[in-house]
Amino acid sequence: MTKLIDPQHLTKKDFETDQDVRWCPGCGDYSILANVQKTMPEFGIHPDNIVWVSGIGCSSRFPYYMDTYGFHTIHGRAPAFATGIKVANPALSVWLATGDGDGLSIGGNHLLHVLRRNVDIKILMFNNRIYGLTKGQYSPTSETGKVTKSTPFGSADQPVDPAGFAFGANASFVSRSIDTDAKNTAEVLRRMAKHVGTAFCEIYQNCNVFNDGAFDAFRGKSAKDQQLHVRHGEPLLFGESGQKGLRLNTRTLGLEVVEIGSPDASGRIVEASDILPHDETNRALGSLLASLPFGPFPVVLGVLFAELRPTYDGTLHTQGLEANSKKGSLDKLLRSGTTWRVE
Repeated sequence: MTKLIDPQHLTKKDFETDQDVRWCPGCGDYSILANVQKTMPEFGIHPDNIVWVSGIGCSSRFPYYMDTYGFHTIHGRAPAFATGIKVANPALSVWLATGDGDGLSIGGNHLLHVLRRNVDIKILMFNNRIYGLTKGQYSPTSETGKVTKSTPFGSADQPVDPAGFAFGANASFVSRSIDTDAKNTAEVLRRMAKHVGTAFCEIYQNCNVFNDGAFDAFRGKSAKDQQLHVRHGEPLLFGESGQKGLRLNTRTLGLEVVEIGSPDASGRIVEASDILPHDETNRALGSLLASLPFGPFPVVLGVLFAELRPTYDGTLHTQGLEANSKKGSLDKLLRSGTTWRVE
């Protein structure tokens, strides 16, 4: 088991290194780093029992700034390294920092398998919809028609939705946040730390140099009414006064935006009881929330889905114990003939 200590003995400074933070001034990564360093002391896990793993990209400098163990690995392969670390030492708390390029382009296959295997690691994906480290090329999450240095006539690609990808990979925990939303990010980090299995969080992160304002429609203080923060068991409400909400349309089996106290398309007055409550154990609902198009719908933040199921590393550990309990004499096996029977 990971060594637990009194959380009061840990502070933000215990997770800060002496390295100069080398991101562009104003980058959203600063907010994410500060929030992680502020929240991790609450987990009661000694920094010596924590490992941060990353691949290549702006987000992947993260291990340098966390005073824990860390691996800055190769492009897209951070999930493979993290899996190996967790399987080799299940007592460690393993966290992974990646970006939309590192995680969904060259690393898409590795990310898919760590999610479906349900390795007990925590993944933060910084999504800025651009390649920032290599100076502004379009990424797998860039919108169709995006004009960049590598697509001067506009990107012809259809973008990947990270949360949708996680659902497609059968992830056991899917969440979303925004770099500047300290409260929601901290809540999600706490939930990720408690989850046993792969916990995935997509964080909308502003690249103020190469893709500034990509999320301004719902990221700024004036756009709070465009955010829907989900909590298990609570109604799916949003808007300045909390009067707007999501209702299940039984005809289309989809979600629709309605306003409490106002008539719907049929002329019926919408009541508070019409608003659908969030059920984070419902994979179908979580997938629906992840795929809602922004504009007609608000951006959905918080824990979209969470379930407990066996972990990959836990299963391997159990298999190892069973195999060790049945081991016999190696000398007898080697001298038993040309045919070996392993049971």
